[in-house]
Amino acid sequence: MPETEQQPPSAGGGEGTSLERALNRYMGNVIHVFLSVLATLLMVAAGIAVIETAYREFPRLWLAANPYDALHLLLQQILLIAIAAELALLLLFHRTSAAVEVVMFVIARRMVATDVSSLDLLIGSVALSVLLVVRFYYLPGRPR
Repeated sequence: MPETEQQPPSAGGGEGTSLERALNRYMGNVIHVFLSVLATLLMVAAGIAVIETAYREFPRLWLAANPYDALHLLLQQILLIAIAAELALLLLFHRTSAAVEVVMFVIARRMVATDVSSLDLLIGSVALSVLLVVRFYYLPGRPR
């Protein structure tokens, strides 16, 4: 009679007690609903921020005494909205490319700030370049 090997239970393989399977299924659904609600709230906030930015920040470009400072503020607002939208996509779809894009927007927003040093600009530029290479050449679903 041949001996059969026993396989150790795998995580998420559908094995375990019925209570564990039910808890896994229901907790997974609760977490998915929570992340979906959070992503929806982020997208609504980003949409409101787009309208507010278009209404308040764009006219400041023409009316401000110093348009350079107004442009800095506008770019920071736009990048903050982009961070919120990408974070919402990350919460919904759990894609690696969305995580990389969130980090890219955060670095770009930091580089636009007025109190950034030349070393910070150099490090930020190198980090953005590395993230772009990673995004386009090493992540699945990349454009060829």
